[in-house]
Amino acid sequence: MQLAYDESAYPIRADVAAAHARAWQRLAAPGTWLDGAMRVAIAAETRHAPACAHCAAVKQALSPATSAELHDAVTALPAIWVDAIHRIRNDAPRLSDTWLNGLRAEGLEDPQIVEMTGVIATVVAIDTFTDALGLPRHPLPEPLPGEPSRTLPAGARPGVGRFATVAPEDVTQGEADLYAELSGANIHRALSLVPAEVKGFFDLDTAMYLPDKELRNFGNETRALTHAQIELIAARVSAINQCFY
Repeated sequence: MQLAYDESAYPIRADVAAAHARAWQRLAAPGTWLDGAMRVAIAAETRHAPACAHCAAVKQALSPATSAELHDAVTALPAIWVDAIHRIRNDAPRLSDTWLNGLRAEGLEDPQIVEMTGVIATVVAIDTFTDALGLPRHPLPEPLPGEPSRTLPAGARPGVGRFATVAPEDVTQGEADLYAELSGANIHRALSLVPAEVKGFFDLDTAMYLPDKELRNFGNETRALTHAQIELIAARVSAINQCFY
């Protein structure tokens, strides 16, 4: 699969285009807990969520639990899945234990929510890239056949966040390459209940941000922007998005 940037007014590095193509291929393929059709449907809802009238009203409300209206959906996903996707996409700073436990009570399993989050993050990263360049968004891929593997990492343990995660010292042979080229910091561990989502997202991160080993290598500027310029942009975007990490 190839994603072209021929219409870009700016040169796009080959490794960025290649990483985007790999991400789109992963999006279409069966994951660990979701099949290809489910993953592409989540991507479609992710794209639509910012235009959801219900989400806009909820975001202005004092509490996100004040409205029982249904989201505007563009897929046949169950309502609880649509709510999870739209809330993660549109109102992440106000996600709570109460909300998460509500998803669980409705039948969503933790690994499904983690994989869903990985798909959302992937789509938002690539769509934001094309939006910033003034380019049309890439058409969503056709789902590929196959069944998800439905395997849990043996080393997953509760304690760091709302989901079980795999600490570097708990990595087992089954996911031996989980933190290859990564330090295993909490940001790497966040999606580790579904190791494929860690590998997939940080494959994107390496191309669009910096390789992990270069983060504090201030004597070596590997991008057109300096470390300081990159971090200034990152800090500003994080503040706007109310990212509390």
